[in-house]
Amino acid sequence: MPPADPRAGAIYDLGYRTYEGPRLGRPAAALALYTFTLRGCFGIGRRTGAKVIPFTVTAFAFIPALIQLGVAALLGSRVDIIAPWNYLGYSEVPVALFCAGVAPEVFGRDLRYRTLALYFSRPLLRSDYALAKAAAFITALAVLTLGPLLLLVIGNGLASDDLAGYVADHWRELPQSLAAGLAIAAVAGLGSLAIAAWAGRRAYATVGIAAWFLVTLPLANILVEIGGGAGRYAAWFSPFDLLYGVALAIFARDPGPDAIQARADLPIATYPLLAALHAGAALGLVLRRFQRVQA
Repeated sequence: MPPADPRAGAIYDLGYRTYEGPRLGRPAAALALYTFTLRGCFGIGRRTGAKVIPFTVTAFAFIPALIQLGVAALLGSRVDIIAPWNYLGYSEVPVALFCAGVAPEVFGRDLRYRTLALYFSRPLLRSDYALAKAAAFITALAVLTLGPLLLLVIGNGLASDDLAGYVADHWRELPQSLAAGLAIAAVAGLGSLAIAAWAGRRAYATVGIAAWFLVTLPLANILVEIGGGAGRYAAWFSPFDLLYGVALAIFARDPGPDAIQARADLPIATYPLLAALHAGAALGLVLRRFQRVQA
């Protein structure tokens, strides 16, 4: 029997020790995942090409508010070209593009590259993972839905000839804008994430989200017009029509005579209720997806 090769291997005492520092646990892990996902929604920390869509779409969402403020500043008085409760009508396309372009990446990269096992090997629960990711995307979407509204309200006050009088007359618009912007971001964001989580592939998710926003809009109008009594309920299932009704309810405004909300003749107070049901169902689908998915 030949002698063993002395170069075959060796054991060295490298002095490995167990970690004795603080263990931050689930909250810190969820916060780190939230921060990482929020940065990823805008392509921060990724290649330049990943930043093009989110930053371009976000810039477009602010253009109507900037135009309104420019006109108000030039005229030296408050001019209502765009009312806060109507702003969603000017930002529908940027919101839909942001959701269709960014939402598939929130879960898609982890599903595609099978990195979920790395997350779930830590104290992070499956529900923590889904909730942290969803919260990050809603926060990113709120930049488009809430940011322009706040800019519009605050900028109108600063451009007004009488700031004190403006604040006295319009102070309610600030909390109303906060509520409307967050509600729109939550419903649109959770609905998009539910589609993306179950779609499987990025291309399917993108098409599904775009169809949810853009195909249901004319379809709801057609059903309200020709569908009779039952057709009017289609206004609850078109996300943009539903969210516009939410904004009207929050700002306590009546829809115009040509708006689908007026033609459907459904109580405005029902739109926030249906929006909450939409958001709850979408969140349930997201949580269900990651309870079942194989890590």
